[in-house]
Amino acid sequence: MNPISIQPATLNDVATLTWLGETTFIETFAHLNTEADMQQYLAENFSVNQVTQELMDGNNKFFLAFWDKKPVAYMKLRLGPHPDQPQHTHALELERIYVLKDYLEKKIGATLLQHAIVFGQNLGYQTLWLGVWEHNERAINFYKRWGFTRYGSHLFILGSDPQTDILMKKDLTTTTRL
Repeated sequence: MNPISIQPATLNDVATLTWLGETTFIETFAHLNTEADMQQYLAENFSVNQVTQELMDGNNKFFLAFWDKKPVAYMKLRLGPHPDQPQHTHALELERIYVLKDYLEKKIGATLLQHAIVFGQNLGYQTLWLGVWEHNERAINFYKRWGFTRYGSHLFILGSDPQTDILMKKDLTTTTRL
């Protein structure tokens, strides 16, 4: 039996999403950024109020991943248009996908990404796109293994630090459904 399960997040999951968001972001980026920039970013993006607003926005879809019924990862998809999305295609953004450090080797990220692909295909999206920090080699390599290709970059502000995100996309029309 597969110990991984994925469920859509609801307003009842605000505390879990807030905790997972803060914890996974710190685990992934704290050692590469200043404490002040991290604290500012966390306060702006992972407060209970902010997560609640994002959950109530119909253009956002959150999913929680569980390992043996314990929440260990989450994903945020954005359905609405965005200026950075690939042009001339119906595109779905993979805005966030984070897994607790202790569960990184358990294929939870892959399970979430497959879920995003099927979700997008079922809604008629042609492209799945994302921005990933240029220094996050682990994530860049993960996306490349899944067939994402680079198509540009954009500025991402972490606290007061301007950083560069690589924009990557995947064609969902040629991806086989499971």
